Amino acid sequence: MTVHDDDQQAPAGETPIQRALRLKQAIIDARPKPPRGGRFQREQAASIAAGKSKPWMSR
Repeated sequence: MTVHDDDQQAPAGETPIQRALRLKQAIIDARPKPPRGGRFQREQAASIAAGKSKPWMSR
């Protein structure tokens, strides 16, 4: 096995499961995120009408 840079950041007594979870969270946090707020959010909210989530309620 090779030694990775993430091993240097590992706390003492970390289990393999905890290490895997920490690495997974780091990968998720590194992903690009959609823009928050502003025009994009307003457009998304406007495109979802109040009854669209319950199509069986429409006549």
